[in-house]
Amino acid sequence: VEDVQSIVEAPPEGLVVLDIRTPEEFAAGHLAGAINIDYYAADFEQQLGELAHDVPYVMYCNSGNRSSNALPVMDSIGFEEVYELDGGIQAWFGAGLPIEQ
Repeated sequence: VEDVQSIVEAPPEGLVVLDIRTPEEFAAGHLAGAINIDYYAADFEQQLGELAHDVPYVMYCNSGNRSSNALPVMDSIGFEEVYELDGGIQAWFGAGLPIEQ
């Protein structure tokens, strides 16, 4: 959590915060500035493919299961720099870090 917190607080140029939870989970609270692409969407991989591949990403889900499964997908389609929030937003919130709704 601390690694991702430091990246989010002092973001490298072009950083994208990617929330891969459902739209309902996203609406309940997410990291500041996050964009939402639902891991369970039929076109999840296609939506990822439409994103810039040459900027850094911080990706997270609820607990880390979906994001750990999405990492190899992002790697296989050419993303260069992806950081995963270990433990997902649960770990972030559990550490007392801010979320927005």
